[in-house]
Amino acid sequence: MAKKTMLPIYADQVQRGIEARLSKIEGQVRGVAGMVKAQRPCVEVLNQLSSIEAALRGASKMVLRNYLERCATDAIRSGDTAIYDELLEMVYRFMK
Repeated sequence: MAKKTMLPIYADQVQRGIEARLSKIEGQVRGVAGMVKAQRPCVEVLNQLSSIEAALRGASKMVLRNYLERCATDAIRSGDTAIYDELLEMVYRFMK
């Protein structure tokens, strides 16, 4: 694994954006749980789950961009060659 990035890992604006998205996702998940408890139709639940998945992909993109801009860049600049394996692992994970 690559060396640790200097703190802070996330700029304030990026961190606030990620936290806001995750809070919305948390609310969506609770809403879907309520829909299931209330016996809402499957199609409605599936539509909401699809929205949650899209929101999670959006949050993942934000974190991945930050990783590339800050963490990976710092490691490459420091000469840490382990970052290349870590980068490939992240690329393969998000290509699924």
